[in-house]
Amino acid sequence: MTRRSRVVVAGLGDTGLVATVHLARYHRNLDLVGISSTSAWLSGRDVGLRLARPERWAGQYNVEFSRFPALDRTRVVHGALTALDHDARVVTVRSAEGATTREPYDALLIATGVRNDVWRRPDLQDQTDIEDNLSVMHARVAAAGSIAIVGGGPAAMGSAAQLAEAFPHQRVSVYFPGERGLTRHHPRVWDLVRSRLEGLGVHLHPLHRAQTPPDMSPSSGPVRFTTGQPPAEAALVLWATGRVRPNTEWLPPAVLDAQGFVRVEADLSVPGHDGIWAVGDVASSDPLRATARNNGAQLVARNIAAALRGRRTRTWRAPAHVQGSVLGPLRDGLHVFLASGGDFRYSLRVHDLLERHVTSRLIYRGIRTR
Repeated sequence: MTRRSRVVVAGLGDTGLVATVHLARYHRNLDLVGISSTSAWLSGRDVGLRLARPERWAGQYNVEFSRFPALDRTRVVHGALTALDHDARVVTVRSAEGATTREPYDALLIATGVRNDVWRRPDLQDQTDIEDNLSVMHARVAAAGSIAIVGGGPAAMGSAAQLAEAFPHQRVSVYFPGERGLTRHHPRVWDLVRSRLEGLGVHLHPLHRAQTPPDMSPSSGPVRFTTGQPPAEAALVLWATGRVRPNTEWLPPAVLDAQGFVRVEADLSVPGHDGIWAVGDVASSDPLRATARNNGAQLVARNIAAALRGRRTRTWRAPAHVQGSVLGPLRDGLHVFLASGGDFRYSLRVHDLLERHVTSRLIYRGIRTR
């Protein structure tokens, strides 16, 4: 009998989960093990919705692993990765109780993502921890009379839109260093987003480069600037500057670039380390680390299965511009932007129907109801 290959997926966040779901298509030839620092899937997407309407956010982005039929044949381990032994082809995992186990692999997919001081955390969390964190942060936001958001990317603009709509009595201001925000999107996208934000009453402050503190956790103001403007006072400051740290402390330096991200070839394999792959925000694939989107998870799943069978792998190509939703679902619907600068919008009702009946099936191959 031919031995089944074991694939270990390190990290079951947004990209790791999708990759595991697609690897499960090859379950007759693979034994799958997924290692997660959270006891359920906890997405890093739509931070603005998470802050403004955590119950709606959790219904879509915090889902028990048992609700994914495609994971039925995957053994999910709740623990923290502590070491990789490439020669022995083993990763070491520490449980919440402190017990240490070793997980052997034939192929290892690194999808441990990144962390910041706002909403992405690397520590072990169970469902109680997750729910407590959501409610505490929402309470802080709701109680603030004024909110300053620092950053010019999608997280900053999406947070501003969601908070301005949910808390119209608050003053929501965004400070960013360039003449426009969303510099990694097509230029037309900023024009549309700026108009929408101004319509929601958001105060936009271009050409304001903030002094970033060592700890970028949410705090009270003031925000100080290196570009000469007076400090900006705010009851709550949210830092969304894009400064992240990869969750790679458990990996040997030989697989990392100078910034600590995992080096990858064009097919998302790790150079010089047979059987190891990386995908998502942790992978140094391109300046945008865009394998976290753009079918990176689907491609790496196919390539791992192909490599284990001795077949050719495919090349991943980075897009010229970021695409997708920026502001998240608002009361008048979801606005989606294309890499070409085109856009379309559909209602919340249509959005919910698509999420329930189309997106969940196409991306996750179905999600069970509770």
